[in-house]
Amino acid sequence: MAAAFAGVGVAKVEDVVGEQALKSFLNFLNVCQKPDGSLKYHDEIKDLGRPERSSAHIDFEDIEHHSKDTADLIKSEYYRVAPYLVRAVRRFYEEICRGLELKKEIQVDLGNVANQWKIRALRAEKVGQLGKISGQVVRTHPVHPELTAGTFRCLDCQTINRNVLQQYKFTIPTICRNPVCSNRSKFTLDIRASKFVDFQKIRIQELQSELPRGAIPRTVEVILRAECVDTVQPGDRVDVTGSLIVVPDVGQLAVPGARAETSTKHKQGENTHLEGVRGLKALGVRDLTYRLAFLACHIELTCSLHGGLSNLRYEDMSPEELQKALLPGELEKLSQMSEDPDLYDKILQSMFPTIYGNDEIKRGILLMLLGGVGKVSKSGTHLRGDINVCVVGDPSTAKSQFLRQVTDFVPRAVYTSGKASTAAGLTAAVVKDEESHEFVIEAGALMLADNGVCCIDEFDKMDYKDQVAIHEAMEQQTISITKAGVKATLNARTSILAAANPIGGRYDKSKSLRQNISLSAPIMSRFDLFFVLIDDCDEQSDFDVATRIVMLHRDQIQAEERSYSIREVQQYIAFARQFKPKMVPDTMRKLVQQYVRMRAYDGNAVTKSAWRITVRQLESMIRLAEAMARLHCKDKVTVRHVIEAARLIDKSIIRVEQPDVEMDDDYQAEILAAEQMDHDGHTEPEPADVPAGGAPTMKGQKISYEEYKVITDAVVHHLRQESDKAEAGGEALNRKDDVIRWYIENAENSDELSIDELTEKTMLITKILNRLANKDSVLFEVHDGPDVDNPQLHVSPNYMADGDDM
Repeated sequence: MAAAFAGVGVAKVEDVVGEQALKSFLNFLNVCQKPDGSLKYHDEIKDLGRPERSSAHIDFEDIEHHSKDTADLIKSEYYRVAPYLVRAVRRFYEEICRGLELKKEIQVDLGNVANQWKIRALRAEKVGQLGKISGQVVRTHPVHPELTAGTFRCLDCQTINRNVLQQYKFTIPTICRNPVCSNRSKFTLDIRASKFVDFQKIRIQELQSELPRGAIPRTVEVILRAECVDTVQPGDRVDVTGSLIVVPDVGQLAVPGARAETSTKHKQGENTHLEGVRGLKALGVRDLTYRLAFLACHIELTCSLHGGLSNLRYEDMSPEELQKALLPGELEKLSQMSEDPDLYDKILQSMFPTIYGNDEIKRGILLMLLGGVGKVSKSGTHLRGDINVCVVGDPSTAKSQFLRQVTDFVPRAVYTSGKASTAAGLTAAVVKDEESHEFVIEAGALMLADNGVCCIDEFDKMDYKDQVAIHEAMEQQTISITKAGVKATLNARTSILAAANPIGGRYDKSKSLRQNISLSAPIMSRFDLFFVLIDDCDEQSDFDVATRIVMLHRDQIQAEERSYSIREVQQYIAFARQFKPKMVPDTMRKLVQQYVRMRAYDGNAVTKSAWRITVRQLESMIRLAEAMARLHCKDKVTVRHVIEAARLIDKSIIRVEQPDVEMDDDYQAEILAAEQMDHDGHTEPEPADVPAGGAPTMKGQKISYEEYKVITDAVVHHLRQESDKAEAGGEALNRKDDVIRWYIENAENSDELSIDELTEKTMLITKILNRLANKDSVLFEVHDGPDVDNPQLHVSPNYMADGDDM
């Protein structure tokens, strides 16, 4: 019966819509011409004969210009007519190649489709239509060969069954083609005669800019074939053109505990007459579910140069490509901006119109967006060009506001919170695929921010093991993974903008920066710039901030006055990043001079910096100087750029944490008391605040660090002059009393001071000299001659003041 039925010929049903699409598309290929009169897609389709080519790239705008009806038909019935478009390309190839046949699998790549969909709006009514979606790649699978049309050999009669189409799974013929053979299951695949195509799955996630407030980002799986495979990496923002399709949800069948089970109580012959026919469920077969996927025919990186706030990437373009990418008049506008003498301040005001003050932080963030020039040495060592910035400060000082505005401003920026992020969430995770059960890499925040900015809020709240995970990403700009049999090195070429709160919630100016934040020394050294925001009470500053906030609440448009639009600033930064400024000899000498000055400054006990100045700070200065040169669109780094870079580093890591100087302790008395206690073991030291003359000291007095530094530099300068005088044969007045007398005589308004004020100034300079000699090691004392209590003072050879020439 089956054999007889198999021999009956079944007439094919012709798809009228498909045939119409084939004729219209073939006519389009034969008519569409270039301006010189030649066929536009002649060379494109002829190249399909080369082994490495398998896709014919067609501009969809050309189809719309040729025939609106054909374009509408392809848009509405794309999945149905796609095989007919491929047949049209094959016929056109045979026509132009004089009967030569294409025997490999090809596909039609339709680009420049204007039918834009949101991932969140993908619904069943869009199944089979042609459209474009945008998103960010979060997971990529390995590339596999996919069987598209199989050739099977019957094991009973050896008949060849050709072109058995595969439907998302391995499909064998339903029955052998031999009329006298009834084989339905015993077939073997002939690999040489079958057709394969490259196949890859990726997962894309909707963009943060399209995400409704409070919603979880949605993802969709995208199927890539032929030349589309292996063109994107996790973190890339892509535009995918294709069709929404429905595929069997095979992964659900493999869920533990939900596999099909054979029920023991519904065996054949047991109470079947009572329950009647119950269908496949009675046999333990689960319902087959389906899910949506996106079958891509074209994929490209999001790089919309005209309009919108998409990712602008001019640095990889040649001058000719750049000229084509810019609209008429845009290049002149960028040139005018680069020659603006107030460009630095205008860009800052345009980027952060709602944040009052904090100009140094704004400058640091602007240079971070511009970045330095990444380099690779001849030995293969990679030197990063991205700049990392950390903002530390009291609550309500606009730290998170900086991060939010940078996230909105930079096209490829990722915002995350330190406490809510794990090491795998920041770097990358290795997960098992539900269908293939292979381990694949899922991108973390640093990979998603590749070639962008990763904004990490609450950086100090991160666990230590999570902080360690980003060491490599911050310096080498790679992420190395060795887990679950996966060994990979991934790119993380991103700048990190971090915000941290001090220990205890308030910044303690009496402690160093290292003591104020719970960050390890390796993490701190990897930041190029540290900025500290302190919420001090200042009447004028408080008035200005309050006025600004009230203006924002009253009329935001007036408050947000920008010199340049966001689009212009984005375009200018992207344009400036194409410059690769070089060092000149004068610049190199200035860099070395500034670095040696910082190291010497860091070595002084009186000028304790935030942490040790190392070679990393020299590299930071180089990157900042290159960013300054890029800001002004220069090909050379000048001395002026180095001075600005050094100034920013000085502001951020040297003088920022200096506390007020305590002037309560008589260090000499403490030393004598300690020696006396060591001598007899039990003698109580005399109070340090009662001098020999019985006059009370200034208990509880403090002077600012700036005032202390001014007095120190004046004393050092005076003692060096006296030393030069002695070398010239004169008499040096460098005794302690001489220095005190000199200071009192040269003090401001010394003639108008009362006796009490003179006494107070004398005690102050005495305490400062004692501190410089006994604690800060700026001076050293020489006790000689009969006047033992009045030692000579000399400047330590290791001390170097700000004004000293290197």
